[in-house]
Amino acid sequence: MANAADLRQKSDDELKEELQNLKREQLNLRFQRSSGQLEATSRFGEVLRDIARINTIMTERRHAAADAS
Repeated sequence: MANAADLRQKSDDELKEELQNLKREQLNLRFQRSSGQLEATSRFGEVLRDIARINTIMTERRHAAADAS
């Protein structure tokens, strides 16, 4: 589970890469859940929250860049 403070220290490219990895993991968890193989059901919620955190930080950065211009 990613901490928001740790995510804020990462560059935009690192955040995009982390977002891709999380979306890939989300897809895998979805397949496991649908086939009845998902054992760690709480991981699904953690991945969703981490994706939301990254999207929030990226949006904040875009708004800050737009305000600075």
